[in-house]
Amino acid sequence: MHIENVNLEALLEPVVALAIEAGDAILAVYATDFDVQSKSDESPLTQADLASHRHIAAGLRALTPAIPIISEEDGLPDFAVRGQWQCYWLIDPLDGTKEFVSRNGEFTVNIALIASNRPIFGVVHVPVQKRTYIGCQGRGAELREVGRVTAINVAQQSQAPIRVVGSRSHRGSSLDAFLDKLGEYDMLPMGSSLKFCTVAEGNADVYPRLGPTSEWDTAAAQAVVEQAGGRVLELDGKPLSYNKKEAILNPWFVVAGPSDHDWLALLADRE
Repeated sequence: MHIENVNLEALLEPVVALAIEAGDAILAVYATDFDVQSKSDESPLTQADLASHRHIAAGLRALTPAIPIISEEDGLPDFAVRGQWQCYWLIDPLDGTKEFVSRNGEFTVNIALIASNRPIFGVVHVPVQKRTYIGCQGRGAELREVGRVTAINVAQQSQAPIRVVGSRSHRGSSLDAFLDKLGEYDMLPMGSSLKFCTVAEGNADVYPRLGPTSEWDTAAAQAVVEQAGGRVLELDGKPLSYNKKEAILNPWFVVAGPSDHDWLALLADRE
């Protein structure tokens, strides 16, 4: 299917509903003494991941049968096939499984629509907080909470000290070097794509990701950030893009809200 034939406004409410319903399925498992398995890459897998995947995949197939789907919890199609796709759904049914297992509430449901290698629509639902972030091309970004919808935008100016959001599960020497160059900063550790969303709603200034992520980890939240006026840039300054190579791994990147710092220059001599 060509993106010109896709009505994003018509998709918005049904996809948000799918994300919330998947979140409810996750919470049903969260309330139990669930088992944790290990995938081939040693990352954790629970019945919550699978329940969310099944619900979202079935819902998207019913909603848009002509648009293919890539999910973290399904087989990755050969690049010879998916490289021909003009648009497709990219989902992470439970982003932050480590956070889920540790029961800190910092996990999300991520659903993105990719068109011409860019995320143009994304929904990030936070089941425990009952918050849903939405980024939709032509509409902007918003946060939905119980009984309230708020338009969100990145901060226009950095705070002092600079508010840096970072992974609760991953940290390395490259990030430490970046932080040393910033001078005064506040580090806000958290899990999953909440890091992107914190920048998108103006509660953090920058999120440098100097470690491994996969495309399904970032796509939905990137749509939220970009529609909120922020940028998600590879270290060469190009926007983070999708489905352009065999590997599903992302390069290192930075999520930037305010544009009053040259964040990439601070990362340039990270060694």
